[in-house]
Amino acid sequence: MGAVAPLAVLVLSLAMRPGMAYNKRMDNEDQKLDQMDGGAAVKIPAYTPVAVPPSHFATAPLPPAPTNRVTNQTTAKPVIAAYRLSVAMPVFNEKATLREILQRILHVEQAHGLPLEIILVDDGSTDGTREILRNEIEGKWANVHVYYHDKNAGKGAAIITAITHATGEFLIVQDADLEYDPSQYPELIQPLIDGTTDVVYGSRFKGSVANMKAANLLANRILTIAANLLFPGCRLSDEATCYKTFRLSFLKTIPLRARRFDFCPEITSKVLKRGHRIVEVPIRYSARTMAQGKKIRWTDGLDALFALIKYKFVD
Repeated sequence: MGAVAPLAVLVLSLAMRPGMAYNKRMDNEDQKLDQMDGGAAVKIPAYTPVAVPPSHFATAPLPPAPTNRVTNQTTAKPVIAAYRLSVAMPVFNEKATLREILQRILHVEQAHGLPLEIILVDDGSTDGTREILRNEIEGKWANVHVYYHDKNAGKGAAIITAITHATGEFLIVQDADLEYDPSQYPELIQPLIDGTTDVVYGSRFKGSVANMKAANLLANRILTIAANLLFPGCRLSDEATCYKTFRLSFLKTIPLRARRFDFCPEITSKVLKRGHRIVEVPIRYSARTMAQGKKIRWTDGLDALFALIKYKFVD
């Protein structure tokens, strides 16, 4: 722990220096956030689980691909229907959005001809989510599989359960809310189909971000800068993204120990320390609030930072 604290202080200081920002557009967003309400959190409109028109977002232009372990992927080719994508979805108290997100995922299969294996893992829900899974979802589709944890074990534990049962060529992590848009699956798996990498991250900061609070933006920056400092040559723009996509055969070779939100930093550290390249694809993202069901807390950001450092040297 003696070496961890100085590194954490260094990362925090770098994250708060405008000159170290890795994306000028996000610097402008920071200035806007700081000007609103004297630096207070941005007021977020009421959340309703409705479809988001594609025109709501605008994908930012990307710079040329750097020659390091993280590259940019901007052009999607037609999806090859011979590949099956396993969708690992941890579910905890998401009765308000569960039906809608499942329909959006199923629509991807219909619209793009992409075979899907959808694995939902209920992590001890108590708000009626489990009843929806049992009465309305389980057994209704041949490619939708539901598993249950007897008690809440954490997001990471639910993802690991899904990985254990996955059988597709590729796997993507999908939250059970509506923050991430499943229609982007084809672009996310294209680098895997092309054989250029075993790991693809969907970057919100290379695409578009809506409604993210200043505190969450800062936490994302700190984690991303920490990853880039810990692994020389790494140029990630969004370490904490939910949309992490893998070649399943490779993913199953990595020992995973995380149980909560530390899954993201653990898998990032272990992929990079093994010398694998992470391709980034721009994605659309629209954040929700705590009142709307967002579960991650500021303390989870600290846990994630320490996990990044820990798994640099462990496993």
